[in-house]
Amino acid sequence: MKHTYTRFALAAFTLLYIITLVAHPIAAQSTLPFDDISSSYAKQEIIDLYNKKIITGTSERSFSPKQSISRVEFVTVLDRLLGLEPVPTPVSPYTDVPMKAWYYGWIQAAVQLGLADGVSASQFAPAKAVTRQEAAVLLTRALKKLDHKSEAKLSFGDDSRIAAWASSSVAAMNALGLMKGDDKGNFRPGDPISRQETAVMIHRVLQNVNWAAELAAKPKETIKLGWQYGQTTQQYEQTVLNSNVNTLSPRWYFTGEAGEISDNTDPSLVTWAKQHNKKVWAMVGNRSDQAATHKLLSSSTIRTKAISQLAEYVTKYKLDGLNIDFENVAPQDRAALTAFISELSKKMKLLNVTLSLDVSPDRGTDWTDAFDFAALGKLADYIVLMGYDEHWGDGSEAGSNASIGFDEAAVNKLLKLVPSQKVILGVPFYNRDWDLKKDGSVESSAFISFGEQNALISKYGIRPLWDAKIGQYTAAYMKNGIQHKIWVEDGRSLTEKYKLAVKSKLAGLAYWYVGGESPDIWISLKNADQFLGYSFS
Repeated sequence: MKHTYTRFALAAFTLLYIITLVAHPIAAQSTLPFDDISSSYAKQEIIDLYNKKIITGTSERSFSPKQSISRVEFVTVLDRLLGLEPVPTPVSPYTDVPMKAWYYGWIQAAVQLGLADGVSASQFAPAKAVTRQEAAVLLTRALKKLDHKSEAKLSFGDDSRIAAWASSSVAAMNALGLMKGDDKGNFRPGDPISRQETAVMIHRVLQNVNWAAELAAKPKETIKLGWQYGQTTQQYEQTVLNSNVNTLSPRWYFTGEAGEISDNTDPSLVTWAKQHNKKVWAMVGNRSDQAATHKLLSSSTIRTKAISQLAEYVTKYKLDGLNIDFENVAPQDRAALTAFISELSKKMKLLNVTLSLDVSPDRGTDWTDAFDFAALGKLADYIVLMGYDEHWGDGSEAGSNASIGFDEAAVNKLLKLVPSQKVILGVPFYNRDWDLKKDGSVESSAFISFGEQNALISKYGIRPLWDAKIGQYTAAYMKNGIQHKIWVEDGRSLTEKYKLAVKSKLAGLAYWYVGGESPDIWISLKNADQFLGYSFS
């Protein structure tokens, strides 16, 4: 009986050993993320990119390495490489990109930043295969190499087949060693690029030590000022937490004609801001009261009283700065306004706090005649250019609230007088819905938040059209037989304005007003923080 038990135990052990030997290679094989990449020349690149969450398979266990990559797959890979997030914007012109599709937000993220665009105004063709020359163009945009100057010339056997719109991108990507020809010396520009080819190309990007370091680093922080309006302190704090705002500007102080300053300070917001590493530049307004502002500014005694009161508030509440918002100031008060800012600036410097001043774009009207831009630019730490109200409602023609051309002209004009590092560009988180007469003239207009704007787009099933000249979508609909038109503000239009600020080397952005945006806007702006900070030098 003892021998029988021993033989049984030995047999069982032997069987277990055999099973272990046979199973071992299977276990090793299963450590690969996909079952179909073991023979791919891009196996290691695929594994590395998969581990970095840049690339995924066509199913849970398949990568399909030889399969061509679609436009939406390629764009998604670029987005992930760049550290972008999908944007759930309700504003989209593409009829073939359903909002519920997994790739909707990835396409919007790329389109908003100018990395990709549609094959037409209303079609993106998400499933269309990407050709090798199209891949070169897309990667060139992602790496900001559109202006790449290479002395190397194309020397592929099929140079003549490379489209004119792609030739510079192909040359740039080839010179950088990111895309090469085949073993016959041809580039094959019109051939679809495979998923494994894409993996190799993207992996090469990460082999550049400087680029990899940029991609891994946090964006350099610039000023992002958010004005409080129409929100409680708690609502404002919650919105700021989900935003890129780092400088709070609550509307706490308003001037009176005798130099009195109303005090609406909420000390809890100052405490909260310090806990969350935010600055507080409290806003000081004049309620656009021209007569009262004249009395304040024209008397040196009253000016001194107001400044002393502001200094007391700054000290009492431990503020980081003030944001002066005097609007509708009479042209004859130009010198007095400059004197007020000069005196206030001296006092704020003694307290070691920041002084910023809001100004409207100089359009050659009496609305801005009171602003001596050059003098004020020397006195204040920052000049906040309110880049909106291009078309403002009653008495105005229908049009954009803030077209890119309007903002660019305003910025360029101001920069002739004020250094770029002292200028903050204000962008709108509100819009207008225009009611038009049959001849196209204005019947009326309504102030709308982004949420209200987006609700109209959804309700009327509007597919907006992108107008590159103004950097905005336009949307039109009929209501009760009346033509309505909206020059849409969204993540894409705001990204265009952000690009202007970066190109012009401005100090940052300001948002009027926090709470007027839709939640997707913050994702768009965070993506812009990320992408616009890259140099890929």
